[in-house]
Amino acid sequence: MSIPNHVAIILDGNGRWAKAKGMPRNYGHIQGAKTVEVICEEAYKMGINYLTVYAFSTENWSRPKDEVDQLMKLLRNYMKTCRQTAKKNNMRVRVIGDVTGLADDIRESISALEEASKDNTGLCFQVAINYGSRDEIIRAVNHIISDVRDGNMTGNVTEEIFEQYLDTKGVPAPDLLIRTSGEQRLSNFLLWQLAYTEFYFTDVNWPDFSKEELVRACEAYSRRERRFGSHGED
Repeated sequence: MSIPNHVAIILDGNGRWAKAKGMPRNYGHIQGAKTVEVICEEAYKMGINYLTVYAFSTENWSRPKDEVDQLMKLLRNYMKTCRQTAKKNNMRVRVIGDVTGLADDIRESISALEEASKDNTGLCFQVAINYGSRDEIIRAVNHIISDVRDGNMTGNVTEEIFEQYLDTKGVPAPDLLIRTSGEQRLSNFLLWQLAYTEFYFTDVNWPDFSKEELVRACEAYSRRERRFGSHGED
């Protein structure tokens, strides 16, 4: 089986999973966070080197205030436990998205987590928080405009140069995108980076996603004929 180097996952179905069990949506988010920890460990054991998960989008702020507050509380707790997990599993953690839109204490926790794990040599784990791909691209364009204005950049903008302004700078594009819970759309996630990525959709809700489900996704990826590396087209 061919193992993808970089897997991206849209974590979907937490709320539906909880509702089906007669529990509040936040219960699904809590269980979903536990699933993230399991999949991080299993992914690296399988030989996956990069894992990126879509945790909180720029659009998620429009959810009911109580749910957003609970998600922020869960995020605060997760940042603390993730630091311990990163140390235990030699995992390097990076947060992508517009962190300026987050509370000061959350930004401080993110900085501490990234600093503490920066020299780890295991799985490179990217968490998308307050992330939207259109927002990322606009921020990149504005950064380029600023650099040109300040004389820090000259000449034409190439794909390679543009990628240096994205949140994912220095990380290879995903080979495989997984979306759980049966939805089949990108929801403003890594639009630039997913240009040549293989997609895998499953009806399994994220809290029920397991090592076996990850293996199935990788097996499906392995069966696909990818001509000329990741950029093959007939």
